[in-house]
Amino acid sequence: MSNMNAAQLRQVKQLLLQNKQDLDAAIKSAELSSQPVDLDQSKVGRVSRIDAIQQQQLAKANVQTLKRQQLLMDKALLRLEAGEYGECLGCGEGILLKRLLIRPESPYCVDCQAASENC
Repeated sequence: MSNMNAAQLRQVKQLLLQNKQDLDAAIKSAELSSQPVDLDQSKVGRVSRIDAIQQQQLAKANVQTLKRQQLLMDKALLRLEAGEYGECLGCGEGILLKRLLIRPESPYCVDCQAASENC
């Protein structure tokens, strides 16, 4: 278990649950924006159709990003319940509370995260 006390763990759990709830709402909204584009070609020009399709593709990419974040939140909650939350999955050291308060879903300490991004 990390070096966090019970109050800190409760605080981080609340952050995770709130972030998960916010992500759920954002995913629902983004999924609505990513629905198939249905334009009346007689009333909408070619550029407008292309723009609408591009917006739809951006919304789809946004949904995928949000779902990846949601998965990280779910995994962090599972680690919390298992008593493994706050330990870096890379080196096994404790993740700084300051980092977890900003990104409570973080599975890695700053050093391991930086190393994985530089590969």
